[in-house]
Amino acid sequence: MELMEKNNEAAAQPVEEKPAAEPIIECDGLVKIYKTKDIEVLALQGLDLTIDRGELMAIIGNSGSGKSTFLNMIGGLDRPSAGKLIVDGKDLFKLGEKELVDYKKNTVGFVWQNNARNMMPYLSAIQNVQMPMLFGSIKEKKERALELLELVGMEHKKDSKLSQLSGGEQQRIAIAIAIANDPKILLADEPTGSVDVNTGNYILDVFRRLNEERGLTIIIVTHDRLLSKKVNRVVSIRDGKLSSERIMKRSYIEQMKELGNLSLELLSEETLQEYAVLDKAGRVQIPREVLDAAGIRGNRLIVEHEDGVIRLLRPSGDS
Repeated sequence: MELMEKNNEAAAQPVEEKPAAEPIIECDGLVKIYKTKDIEVLALQGLDLTIDRGELMAIIGNSGSGKSTFLNMIGGLDRPSAGKLIVDGKDLFKLGEKELVDYKKNTVGFVWQNNARNMMPYLSAIQNVQMPMLFGSIKEKKERALELLELVGMEHKKDSKLSQLSGGEQQRIAIAIAIANDPKILLADEPTGSVDVNTGNYILDVFRRLNEERGLTIIIVTHDRLLSKKVNRVVSIRDGKLSSERIMKRSYIEQMKELGNLSLELLSEETLQEYAVLDKAGRVQIPREVLDAAGIRGNRLIVEHEDGVIRLLRPSGDS
């Protein structure tokens, strides 16, 4: 098994470089411990991650990996136990209760997988969209709500209540509600988890338009592999730490122009460059399936370095 620092093939197919962007989220050694009467659960154990302003990205990971915990902390719904978490210049460790309420009103919007959390069931769609709006007259709020419903293709359902809408319709209206107060960051927890493929594609296209046209930073927690082909960056969290990243080599728009009307399924994994991530102590997580394929057992490896190549070898005598 080899980890290549530099090679001719990578040089021949460089990842497109972009000017340095301004970070909107900075995590440094982020730790979250949940305590009950009998046990402590370490949900995040030293997460280091920077997210740039205007990014459209996905966070993936198995159940219990810490991805939803991380999303909740960015949303101000959960407090970190240790480390540093700066969002839009605000240190979330130092915010008082009133400041935290203002932060949740003005900085972040949430789209939940469970639509009962997104909408008030006794209100119509347009009334739900108006609920988070802080400023403007009744007329101005109604006009803006209609604009947002039109943006997500739901203006014809403006008078419908939760029980009168399909799951996909509810989720699209939930996006309009989440951006009603012009947040700087949109957080989406499994937004395509309970809808069909076509509706899921439509929802993801809405996210992309919001990102490109409004510069909205969008962070999506998902298990949907197809989604990873439509965002520019995919971060994998394993055991409460950043494990790997995949960066799109070419923009999604460029790929779709080449494909024409062909299915998104035809987008090759080769469009993504995958990186293992080193933490500050120089540690790297190697997926279990890679270790199994290399026949590596136990917790010992031989590390060799020669001519820009790092080799991880099975110790002699191990079977």
